[in-house]
Amino acid sequence: MTRVGIIGASGYTGAELARIICSHPEFEITLATSRKFADRKLAEVFPHLRNLVDIVCDGSTPDTWAEKADVFFTAVPHQTAMDVVPPLLDAGKKVVDLSADFRIHDQATYEEWYVPHSSPQLLEKAVYGLPELYRDKIAGAQLVANPGCYPTSIILGLTPLLEAGAILPSPIISDSKSGTTGAGRGLNLGSLFCEVHDGFRPYKVGRAHRHIPEIEQELTLHAKEKITISFTPHLLPIARGILSTIYTQLTPGFDAAQLQNILEKRYSGERFVRVLPSGQYPATQNVRGSNCCDVAVAFDKVTQRVVVMSAIDNIVKGASGQAIQNMNLMCGLPEGSGLEGAPFFP
Repeated sequence: MTRVGIIGASGYTGAELARIICSHPEFEITLATSRKFADRKLAEVFPHLRNLVDIVCDGSTPDTWAEKADVFFTAVPHQTAMDVVPPLLDAGKKVVDLSADFRIHDQATYEEWYVPHSSPQLLEKAVYGLPELYRDKIAGAQLVANPGCYPTSIILGLTPLLEAGAILPSPIISDSKSGTTGAGRGLNLGSLFCEVHDGFRPYKVGRAHRHIPEIEQELTLHAKEKITISFTPHLLPIARGILSTIYTQLTPGFDAAQLQNILEKRYSGERFVRVLPSGQYPATQNVRGSNCCDVAVAFDKVTQRVVVMSAIDNIVKGASGQAIQNMNLMCGLPEGSGLEGAPFFP
């Protein structure tokens, strides 16, 4: 068994990592850190893990962590990860980081959107962890930067069409909606039940969301020309799920049937990307609890507008499930190990 360390086990992504690893045939949790819940059993913090995880939250300092596990998931906030990850790499460990600290290749761009970076030497070393696009690089990596949830839904939907030249690189507009787990587990007035229930609202409007440079970085790489996206996130009154509806223009010479064929061909054989038949559309309830991304495309003949739609569970394919998919590749294991469960229904 491969010994697994979860650094930052008390948030939603940490809890989801633990839940999935419970059924993983090759992984065993031997370290789960949490200063807030130090010396308490993880199953007390998250009662749904009772009789599934028998480990006490570790509140010790980072200098003792490397000896307690073989591979690590760092589920900590940005700025924290850039200090936690280097000692683990120096100890020869493999790391999948779920923060934003290693997703952006360019240091200046990262610092424009986040904070000064204390480990910029690792930005070039880190591999962007979207397996459907970078499988071979991930398999040979020591550090993988797990993608953000919104970027995962948008990049998987658009990349095949941009690579094929079937859609124009501008304008691209993404109208994306997320469940409240995307805001994290900390106390936040805006994500309280009474503030969210029976409502629906946008937030961080007007090029204000920190996922924008990550999305543009990856789309630009695959389009082979500069991509600028108009991205507006919304908060849904649900716990899990992201639905992205993306609008762009058809390249002259292409038609709707070709768009469908491009997506089907590109994702043929991909276990976790499901291209829906023409006329069917993604829904968050159909991917809930799974590592799947459902993708569909439609075409508006009047406006000549392409509509790409994708749905994921934001804390599985958008975070913890994708992190385990990446670590499976890094450890030479079957990519779907521990992730083969069907979505929840209802």
